[in-house]
Amino acid sequence: MNTDKSQVALRFAQAGKSYTQHAVIQKKIAQQLFDLIRKYYPQIRPNQVFEIGCGSGNLTHLLMQNLQIKHLFLNDLYAEVQHHFQTEQNLQWLIGDIEQQDFPQHLDLIVSSSALQWIHDLDVIFQKSHTSLNAEGYLCFSTFGQQNLQEIKALTGQGLTYLSIENLQEKLSNNGFEILYITEQIDHLPFQHPKDILQHLKATGVTATASNFRWTKQTLQDFYMNYQNFMNENELGEPTYTLTYHPIYCIARRLP
Repeated sequence: MNTDKSQVALRFAQAGKSYTQHAVIQKKIAQQLFDLIRKYYPQIRPNQVFEIGCGSGNLTHLLMQNLQIKHLFLNDLYAEVQHHFQTEQNLQWLIGDIEQQDFPQHLDLIVSSSALQWIHDLDVIFQKSHTSLNAEGYLCFSTFGQQNLQEIKALTGQGLTYLSIENLQEKLSNNGFEILYITEQIDHLPFQHPKDILQHLKATGVTATASNFRWTKQTLQDFYMNYQNFMNENELGEPTYTLTYHPIYCIARRLP
């Protein structure tokens, strides 16, 4: 399903203060993506770097602390993200829908962590990336696969349409990229009660996918009851309710 980008911006802006605390999976993903960048990306002093969907800066701060970047361009949908960054930091901002933005040119590296799943037409982003990267520049990103938040989609019918890892490989190849590394993982986040899962989703802005869905007392009770199908027990024999995350990691290089 296509999402309303204004709703996405609103939900993430509303979650701005709670995101850093609750987005534990996204923070873990950013660290893992950065580790892959350090492993595969050859430069310690890139001249120009562009991040798509920087959010609260989970990946950004790792880049700034460990790479000697001369020019860092940051994109996100809403201007409030700038509050997560110190004013004295030498950053250049491109606020707005990345599908409508002109990319900076002569880039050495384009990165994105846990953001590309919101894109309507990923081919456009890969085309723009290829055009704006220097020869043999790198595109490094994480996104989410088809099992992501599968419990929510099963119970509410709400959620994004995620691409498979094969879809991503095909799109990258068609747009002039060589894939150096790509993998996918499944992470299960445990909660004590289904209501905690809803609070987690709201705190991380993910409810932007539910623009046509309204909770009522009945639908909420049905949700709690039906989530029993996804209940497990922890090592103490206590019930836990899991939420599935399905990150995909990719390191690609622009073909000359």
